[in-house]
Amino acid sequence: MQMSKISLFITVGVFSASIQAQTLTRDNGAPVGDNQNSIVAGENGSVLLQDVHLIQKLQRFARERIPERVVHARGTGAHGEFVASGDFSQLTASAPFTESGKVTPVFVRFSTVVHSKGSPETLRDPRGFATKFYTEQGNWDLVGNNLPVFFIRDSIKFPDMVHSLKPSPVTNVQDPNRFFDFFSHEPSSTNMLTWVYSNLGTPASYRTMNGFGVHAYKWINTQGDVNYVKFEWKSQQGVESLRPNEVAKVQSQDFNHLTNDLYTEISRGNYPKWDLYVKVLSPEELSKLDYNGLDATKVWLNVPDKKVGTMTLNRIPENFFLDTEQSAFAPSNLIPGIEPSEDRLLQGRLFAYADTQLYRLGANLFQLPVNRPLSTVNNHNQNGLSNKAKQANGDVNYEPSRQLDLSEDTQFKAVQTPLSGTVIQKAISNPRDYYQAGVLYRSMSYQDQSDLIANLAGDLNQVLDKDVKETMVSFFYRADKDYGTRLAKATHTDLASVKSKAMM
Repeated sequence: MQMSKISLFITVGVFSASIQAQTLTRDNGAPVGDNQNSIVAGENGSVLLQDVHLIQKLQRFARERIPERVVHARGTGAHGEFVASGDFSQLTASAPFTESGKVTPVFVRFSTVVHSKGSPETLRDPRGFATKFYTEQGNWDLVGNNLPVFFIRDSIKFPDMVHSLKPSPVTNVQDPNRFFDFFSHEPSSTNMLTWVYSNLGTPASYRTMNGFGVHAYKWINTQGDVNYVKFEWKSQQGVESLRPNEVAKVQSQDFNHLTNDLYTEISRGNYPKWDLYVKVLSPEELSKLDYNGLDATKVWLNVPDKKVGTMTLNRIPENFFLDTEQSAFAPSNLIPGIEPSEDRLLQGRLFAYADTQLYRLGANLFQLPVNRPLSTVNNHNQNGLSNKAKQANGDVNYEPSRQLDLSEDTQFKAVQTPLSGTVIQKAISNPRDYYQAGVLYRSMSYQDQSDLIANLAGDLNQVLDKDVKETMVSFFYRADKDYGTRLAKATHTDLASVKSKAMM
């Protein structure tokens, strides 16, 4: 009888309050002092390589599965081109934007994020929107989603977040008890949860969804002037999503509706197009926002955008594995004129995405046709699995050398960024976790609000822990009282308890 009680507690995900506290450690057994914040150079500074706990978490996380991607496992790819709509060299030295009408070949991989390679494309999920630009300066990867924000703001929490969203290690079934247990400790997720539980979480077509770079980046011109930018792809086909009553119907009719729709339309010559827009802020303007503009859980509200070009997808890959499966995207694939911002989540992704692709495809992944730059590659990297390139420089595989003049070009040095403060592990000082979720909710039509409530309640009503459910509803109540009140009713949650938690 006692054994069945223990089994029941494991199965339904109810956590006993009598569990003995233990200290979190790294793999070498060393205790962890802070598992919430990366080590940064000042509050708004870059993440430091000395944060061995962060790096170990990301390295171990990237190596959890072979050969399927840990995230973004199910993908659909297409080739195309990007055409600049003007000369934007006053803002950036990056090749795709320096000449009006300039054509840059691209490869795009759309994907789901959490679900496995063989999952239905109707499942609720953010959708990956990754674009590889093949430029004469090298490959630039704009790696984003169809939603403008993310669940967390610090990459040290990325493995924890994905673990909670993935199937249980016990049952191998995805469980709202697990991921809402995590999110109940992460109020920063309130905005993203509002986005992903809206109908945008179930797009009707890859052709009818927008894309976002999510993070702020730096645009730098040839004079060294720096501006912060955010990227957005706007679909010329409009935005169409599936409402709650449409999801099951579509799934029963077509398990692969997103892939089939995209490939069918391209085969018909109905090539989908997206306009690329950028929001631009000077460092001074960024510092004056009433929220942290480098926080990946935030959009830049009321900042005008500028159209910089149009992308057309016009060719289906001849082989899924060679192109779509072997395509390797990483935010660290940057070109002159584009640099990462100090966004803590982006700083972790710079390492983790490149590292996981090296793990999946090997050190010579850039020799694969889909990843091969159009520009000549000149360096002293050598050997490794599946290396098919000749050692071009003969006996000299080092630098500097009097025998071979292969050295750096100082015009491409990183921009100088002033720093202040001390090396710390500390959360940002102006999180404003609930504010933008309320702005988003109030921008929706009543029908879209109702669909959001229904979608959220569908998963929250599976949560058995009363405290977790009340905490989650209190987050949405803090975002907007009507939002929280309607959600409390839909989840049969005591509104007085919700209000009490919201006041804490």
